[in-house]
Parts: sequence; structure tokens; C-alpha cells
Amino acid sequence: MIADRLKAAPVVPLVQADDVEVAVKTALALQAGGLHVIEVVLRTEAALDCLEAIAQRVPDAIVGAGTVLSAEQAAEARGRGAQFIVSPGLDEGVVEFCQSNGLEVFPGTVTASEVQRAWNLGLRTVKFFPAELSGGVPMLKALSSVFGQMNFMPTGGVSSGNLKDYLAVPSVVACGGSWLTPQHEIDAGDYEAVTALAYDAVRHAGEVRG
Repeated sequence: MIADRLKAAPVVPLVQADDVEVAVKTALALQAGGLHVIEVVLRTEAALDCLEAIAQRVPDAIVGAGTVLSAEQAAEARGRGAQFIVSPGLDEGVVEFCQSNGLEVFPGTVTASEVQRAWNLGLRTVKFFPAELSGGVPMLKALSSVFGQMNFMPTGGVSSGNLKDYLAVPSVVACGGSWLTPQHEIDAGDYEAVTALAYDAVRHAGEVRG
């Protein structure tokens, strides 16, 4: 189901909130703009509460947990309703927990050795993070030339200005980013701005992917 949603809109917005109501409103705003796969990053004390609220109160959303650092965190996120797990790095404990419990997992990779290790763990889609600082599109093309059946989800430095460049790489299944949820707009309660950014991302993706 996640793969199908990403084909329609290959962008995964990051939600970072310490207030449940703000998280739900942000998720609804993203959904109104056409983005239904949402990653709640575990960077605040209330992150798991926010994840659970989105899972329960935002219809048609596929919500996952990001910045997951351990198998224990993955287990707790799963218990709160996470449908996928994203990690900044490649941790075998996190991967093995997810594989054993039917959770899709996208660990962070940046080197050929990490991608190769992920391949040998049975993964075929990984996060590429931090994307821009690690060579961006040229690095993705280089990795793709070697790992022909591996897909990538670049995150970190992706923006409205370079989204189309990343999505033009055939091995990129989707791009993740926080540019869709600017903190100053959310603090001001301007959720229409979030919807507009989501809509623009979907439009740009459609221009590349059709």
C-alpha cells in the first residue's frame, strides 16, 4: 500500500511536533494537499503521542515513525500505530525487528558499504541521508549504477527547488523532507500554507513522473 501511495505522490513530509493538536492539523493540511504518507520524527517528548493521534484521527493517512534509533523505539512506535519505520542510519537491530513484525523499514545509508549491507539484509529500498551533503543527485546516480535493483528515498537538503532533479533519477522511489512543514507557518497557525506546499510538491512530482 505504501508503494502504491508513493507512486501517486512520491513525497514524504516530515512532521515534528510537541503538541498533539498541532500534529493532527499539520497532517490534515498535508493530506488536503495530496500527501498521505507522513513521517512523524521522534525528536520531541510528545512525538509518539503525536504519531498515535495522527494514526487514529487522520483518515486515509499512512503514518510512520522517523529518527528511530533502536529496536526498542521501533517496537514502541509500532505499538502507537506506526506503519513504517525510518532511521537516520543502518542498524541491524531495527531492521531485524521490522522484518520480523511485518513493518516496512527505510534505514539511512550514504556509502556503498552501507547500501551493500542493506542489500544483504534483504532490503530493496533505503533512505539516502543526508542527501545534499553526501553528493546529492550525482552520488545517487553513482550508487544506482552499481546497485541496480536498489531504490532510494533521499532526505536531507531536498527542497522545492531540487525536488524534480531527485525525482528524475529512476531509482528514487520518493523524497522526504521538512520543507513541507515550515515551523514558522505552523507556529502562526497557517495550515493553508502547508497545504499549498504539499500541493506544489505533488504538482512538481507529476511533471516528472506523470
